[in-house]
Amino acid sequence: MYNQRPNLILGFHGCDESVCKELLLNPNKYKTSKESYDWLGHGIYFWENNYDRALEWAKDKEKRGSLKNPSVIGAVLQLGNCCDLTDKNSIEVVKSYYENLKDDFNSVGKPLPVNKDLQADQHKDRLLRELDCTVLEYMHSSILSTYKADIASKGYSEYIIYDSTRGVFTEGGPAYNGAGMFDKSHIQICIRNSNCIKGFFMPRKEIKWPS
Repeated sequence: MYNQRPNLILGFHGCDESVCKELLLNPNKYKTSKESYDWLGHGIYFWENNYDRALEWAKDKEKRGSLKNPSVIGAVLQLGNCCDLTDKNSIEVVKSYYENLKDDFNSVGKPLPVNKDLQADQHKDRLLRELDCTVLEYMHSSILSTYKADIASKGYSEYIIYDSTRGVFTEGGPAYNGAGMFDKSHIQICIRNSNCIKGFFMPRKEIKWPS
């Protein structure tokens, strides 16, 4: 009942400048991330209300040679039916599907994927989230299969497909000596249903006010 997120929020997507221009001109031509280590499963990723973190991420990609001109595009989002991992109910749902996944892997004698550190990451933040991605994709796939089976057999289903996934992450090491807050803490959003994206915009620079 409380999974619905009806309010509008702003998200920021770090990318190459060419991608920004393409999305502004052709907002229906977007790329979905389907990496095995995606933190929140497969979808279109945004930093919630965090332009600076999106730009920092894009600049890091530039350093690794993954893009040429780091840029940020903004989006107006409505998360719809959201698997919100700041919410107790959503966490319990994910945990239950993890147990099912573990049983499935055990039944065929396969080890579960694990979250891994990047060798260059001094903070050991487990940036390659292969286990988390597998669990979330398993959950989404299981819910969709049950939903379709219910519709075919009964004409309705009590299962609701998730439109988006949202999570809060601590990353980057303590902000200062002894701190309980971290340099790169952020809220990340993964959009699965592109109808949640109401539109893209080019963020403008803040002016001094009052001047």
